[in-house]
Amino acid sequence: MQSNPHAITRTKDPVKAAALAPAVSEHLSSIATEDFGRIGQTLLMLSKVLAMAGGLIFVLLVIMSIVSIVGRKLFSAPVPGDVEILQMAAACASASFFAYCHLSGGDVRVDFFTANASPRTTHSLDAAGSLLVACFGALISWRAAVGALSVKAVGETSMILGWPLWIAQLLMVPGFVLLALAGAYMAAAHVKRIFEPNPRTSLHQPGAAS
Repeated sequence: MQSNPHAITRTKDPVKAAALAPAVSEHLSSIATEDFGRIGQTLLMLSKVLAMAGGLIFVLLVIMSIVSIVGRKLFSAPVPGDVEILQMAAACASASFFAYCHLSGGDVRVDFFTANASPRTTHSLDAAGSLLVACFGALISWRAAVGALSVKAVGETSMILGWPLWIAQLLMVPGFVLLALAGAYMAAAHVKRIFEPNPRTSLHQPGAAS
């Protein structure tokens, strides 16, 4: 039995929507496994690892912030350089989620005008969007790397801790490089679907695989 991914958003019955959600979620996972080739699976694995690392960094930042706030209020002893640590760590951690989001179909989509479009039209638009994602990731990777090397050349450091600022900026590059690769892979996957005799509706929709 196949589920309609749009049924959850169309139904007005919350009980029915809740019943459909697990099936859709489960099928989304299987679609990613079946449809992605070796390169796609490798990118998906790397993006998951990077996303989990980014999530762990944010958890540690929350713990550090709590300790610093409590220490400041109760003992007048905050974590030294807590704001600097937060800024530098959050910057590189934020870049770690984009690739996994794109590969898993988590991008925000407005399909008001394409809801009834043919699969080939949908894949063409998705291919164009993924190509733009790839270009964006490549551009940001390039400029972030160049910026980090420039900061390293001048020896700029944080004010309180004296940490080199270029390290935090350079740590953003892997996330954007992976985003560029993810966008390129998804663009190629959508283009491949365009030329199938009977293209499936989407790489991420539960009805896409038999």
